[in-house]
Amino acid sequence: MVLAAALMFWGAWERRWIADDGLIVLRTVRNLLAGNGPVFNAGERVEANTSTAWTYIVYAFSWLTQIRLEYVVLTIALVLSTAAVVLAMLGTGRLYRGVRQSAGGTILLVPAGVLVYIAVPPARDFATSGLETCLVIFWIALLWLLLVRWAQASTPSTASILTLSFVAGLGPLVRPEMAIPGAAALMMIVLSAGLTWKIRALIVVVAGLVPVGYQIWRMGYYALPYPNTAVSKDAGGAKWAQGFAYLWNLVGPYLLWLPLLFLLIGALLLVWRSRADAPATATDQPARSLWQRFQQFLRTPRAVVTFILGSGLILGIYSLRVGGDFMHGRVLLPVLFCLLIPVAVIPLRVPARAAFGSNRDTAIFGVSAVLWIGTIIWAFFAANTTGMPEGSVVGRSGIVDERAFYALNTGHKHPILAEDYLDYPRMRAMVETIARTPEGGLLLPSASYDSWFVVPPPGPLEEPAEHVVFFLNLGMTSMNVGLDVRVLDQMGLAYPLAAHTERLEDGRIGHDKNLYPDWVVADTGMIDVRPWLPFFLDEDWVADAKLAITCPETQELLTSYRSELTWARFKQNFQQAFDFAKYRFDRVPAYELERCGLVPPEPPK
Repeated sequence: MVLAAALMFWGAWERRWIADDGLIVLRTVRNLLAGNGPVFNAGERVEANTSTAWTYIVYAFSWLTQIRLEYVVLTIALVLSTAAVVLAMLGTGRLYRGVRQSAGGTILLVPAGVLVYIAVPPARDFATSGLETCLVIFWIALLWLLLVRWAQASTPSTASILTLSFVAGLGPLVRPEMAIPGAAALMMIVLSAGLTWKIRALIVVVAGLVPVGYQIWRMGYYALPYPNTAVSKDAGGAKWAQGFAYLWNLVGPYLLWLPLLFLLIGALLLVWRSRADAPATATDQPARSLWQRFQQFLRTPRAVVTFILGSGLILGIYSLRVGGDFMHGRVLLPVLFCLLIPVAVIPLRVPARAAFGSNRDTAIFGVSAVLWIGTIIWAFFAANTTGMPEGSVVGRSGIVDERAFYALNTGHKHPILAEDYLDYPRMRAMVETIARTPEGGLLLPSASYDSWFVVPPPGPLEEPAEHVVFFLNLGMTSMNVGLDVRVLDQMGLAYPLAAHTERLEDGRIGHDKNLYPDWVVADTGMIDVRPWLPFFLDEDWVADAKLAITCPETQELLTSYRSELTWARFKQNFQQAFDFAKYRFDRVPAYELERCGLVPPEPPK
């Protein structure tokens, strides 16, 4: 266990970094620390982070330590990633306590599944990265350990049951799709035999108190039933072909199917041997109904293994359905972790010396040892394999080796601090442009990496207008400017106006929203005529956007997150949250005018 934990920590440290998307989390934490609330831009209630728990964990430790946010995130990520490996091994080691030894034999528990996980390069990439992957696998490992303990206890205490229920209930706050294993675990607990209705009611209350309370608050505060990122990426959409391409992008380069096959054969051998060694069951047991047998089964190690494997398969199917992700391997790491955790460690039954070479135990030991050694050899080569030789280039699949991409484009082997990203194209020029334009304005990226277009505010103004930056890379942009600068993106992660546009069916996965900048000129109220507009913007399009944005449904959406949060607004947001989540409009202003039944403006003379 110490060896595996050390390998995880060392591997994560050697590939330490914080992604642009990881810096997005830190912008929200900065606003929390500044007293602006859990928002990305002050004055706009937008939930730009997918993991609620990760945001508040980073905030809590940042507030306690008062050190740089990047170092807080890096430390938490290293601790959670390492702890996840430890908890997984503890749970699986406990699972094998019931393995019976043959006479004079010895059971050795050796690391297996955890080594496969650690060996996969994306697992070490996203052990840090500033994203919530470390928290997700830690939560899965903790849930696994608690479930195994619960299944093996002769009579679990009420405190242990409620603790397990509380942890399971946190699933949707760890990451929305973790509601799947969380809900499945709670169903197992509630339906298991031997519980009174009072205990079952307590389980529901303890498990639901935090997530349900937060859900009510989220719908009233953000006017959405889930994070804005789910709207931006249309998490309910289906892109099966892209999903299978994403799966092979992880499995193919590392021959990941090979250790999975080894471990599956080893697990089947173990099950077969355990059944052969199992004592005969008593025949004088009272007859029980099918439901009673099912309830008894729920609190068994077999049920827990079935649960974790089933959760992994369902999460995997969901990931395939939505098309995976644009980051190499990232969203399949929890799936892989679930599938490997029952064999995180495996038992090798070493026969007694006298029996060596003369019985079935020796044959099983030999086969198991060969499979384990094969897994170790695979892990060595996989750990030193580059899964995407051209991963720093966004290819036709849209998938990229994110860490390699940013290391190459920033010139930093370990981009961690926000300042490291000033060496990314356009970033230093953005900071200099803001400094040169104290009167404010809308910054739009140019084709040149050394300059930005600035659309000025209308004047004269009594006080300087704000700066607004419209750029895809939200993290590096927002963490290198002050909180008084609004940062918006065409994908809509932090900009609902973009998030609620129709999805581009053939767009790059994870980037299939693309709001035209004409809308931003109209929305921010900047000068909308030449010569102040950049050459690539059209006055007619901007005029159409200014009218299209007055569409009553769009205005309701904007009001839901920009207006003052009164009790009346909270109630209205709560009531309309699901309607807002479904609302979409056309990103072409002229088509949006037609959809909304608005009369186009007269062309300027």
